[in-house]
Amino acid sequence: MDGNVRPIELARLEAVGRAEANMAVGAEVLGTAERIGKIAFQHRIVRLDETRRERERLLAPGCVGEGGSSYRLLRTQVLRRLRELGATTLAVLSAAPGEGKTLTAINLAIAIAADLGQTALLIDLDLRNPSIHRRLGFEPDTGIEDCLQQRRPIYEAMVRVASYDRLTVVPARARVEQSSELLAAQPMADLVQELRTRYSNRVVIFDLPPVLLADDALAFSRHVQAGLFVVAEGRTTRDDLTRSLTLLRELPIVGTVLNHSTESAGAYY
Repeated sequence: MDGNVRPIELARLEAVGRAEANMAVGAEVLGTAERIGKIAFQHRIVRLDETRRERERLLAPGCVGEGGSSYRLLRTQVLRRLRELGATTLAVLSAAPGEGKTLTAINLAIAIAADLGQTALLIDLDLRNPSIHRRLGFEPDTGIEDCLQQRRPIYEAMVRVASYDRLTVVPARARVEQSSELLAAQPMADLVQELRTRYSNRVVIFDLPPVLLADDALAFSRHVQAGLFVVAEGRTTRDDLTRSLTLLRELPIVGTVLNHSTESAGAYY
């Protein structure tokens, strides 16, 4: 592994479940969710069906139940490393598709939001295959791509998930052509700067395309302060991991997450 990488303990996480096409949406309005100066904006609320939550292997509200302890451990170590770096923005990365990065990004955001001293903002920047909204079971009215391409205000894209306090999601609506150019452009830099400075207790988590699939992660890496790498046991090759870390050598990597592990939690502890 690259000498600049300082790995944290490996969390034993479940494999990614595939979402079904049926997306039932329950939406309402939440007041005072986002403030710009003295103005409070209302956000859409979506309700995550319990059956979908279990099928997608998403954590329950409050980061309790199955998988909660692993993600609380991951959360604590990630927050410690971010504090050491003076960072509030984190990219969740993988070398190739199917290694569990999106599941990790969602559940880490849930775990961070469960900390009473923190809030979490989860942003889908996998503009080649946006899936956070599908996993949570809703169709966005506005996506992050609209904020970047049309300069729509970011609060228009923000969504809250019922019962998940202190968690806000910014989805992407659809696949975007020339996504790496969009992620590298100045509007993206301006947006990240705005989000990272608005609230001192907010951690902004970005779900990005696989590093070796396209140049999106590399193009965006100069805008983000730290990265978390997801590797899949029996799937991620040493060569792919080395190539990915070499490409992102200027980005501080706070640690690694081992996904699809065959070792039981009992054996780990």
